[in-house]
Amino acid sequence: MNGLAYTRSTKVRQIHLAEFREVFAKAKHIAVITGAGVSAESGVPTFRGSGGFWRKWQAQHLATPEAFARNPSRVWEFYHYRREVVLTKSPNPAHLAIAECESRLSKQGRKVVVITQNIDELHRKAGTRNLFEIHGSLFRTRCNTCGSLKESYKSPICPALEGKGAPEPEATDAAIPVDDLPRCEENDCRGLLRPNVVWFGETLDSTLLGEVEKELETCDLCLVVGTSSVVYPAAVFAPQVAARGVPVAEFNMESTPATTGFT
Repeated sequence: MNGLAYTRSTKVRQIHLAEFREVFAKAKHIAVITGAGVSAESGVPTFRGSGGFWRKWQAQHLATPEAFARNPSRVWEFYHYRREVVLTKSPNPAHLAIAECESRLSKQGRKVVVITQNIDELHRKAGTRNLFEIHGSLFRTRCNTCGSLKESYKSPICPALEGKGAPEPEATDAAIPVDDLPRCEENDCRGLLRPNVVWFGETLDSTLLGEVEKELETCDLCLVVGTSSVVYPAAVFAPQVAARGVPVAEFNMESTPATTGFT
C-alpha cells in the first residue's frame, strides 16, 4: 500500500507513519476521497480491468445515456444485477473506520467529509454523515419524463426484473418490454425511470459539485482511498488540494495516474 504525501512545493514522496500521524493530529478539516477499491473489500464488483465486463459488454459501454436510449431493458438488467449484489453486502472495516473517524473527530470540533465515487451507499450504511455521493446511488431513480427523484430498495425494483441480470457471458438479454421496466408513480406520470447515477458523458450536479469544491478549498488534509484517479472530475480533486500546499495522502494497493501527477 502506498502512503504518499503531496504538496505544492514537494514532489511525490513516501512518508513514515509517524509523520502522517503528526499531520493527521493537527488537521481540523479532512476531506476523504474514496473509490471502488474501498467497496471491493465488501465483495462489490469494481468493473475495472479483467473484471470490467458484464456478460460480453464493458461496463462503460452500458453506463451511458446512449446505451439506455438504445436498449433500456439491457441497461436495467445490468443495474438490477448491481443492486441485487449490493443489497447482500455490508460495510467493511474501511467504511467503518472512516465513519468512526468522523464520529470521534466531530466530538473534538474537527470535521471529516467523505467524497465518494461509489454508488453502493455502503459509506451511508456504515454511519458516515458528511457524505457526498458524487456519482449518485444505485437505489435512487429519476424519471425521464417528469424528472422526479425517488429512493427504492425493493428487490426486485419491478416484477419484470425478477431473476434477470445474470452476468455470465453466455447469458442472453431478457428483452423486457419497455412498459414493464421501472415506471414513475408520481401523479400517474408512468414515465420510464432510469438509475439516478452519473453516466459516462454526463456532468455532475452543479449544486453538488459546488458544495464539494467548497470542501476541497477549505480542507487542511486530503486522503485518497481506493480510487484509480482516472474518472473526471474526481481525478483532479486531490491535485487541486495539493496545489494549495495542503498535504494529500494516497492509500492504494498500487500506484495510480495521480501518484506521479502532483508538483
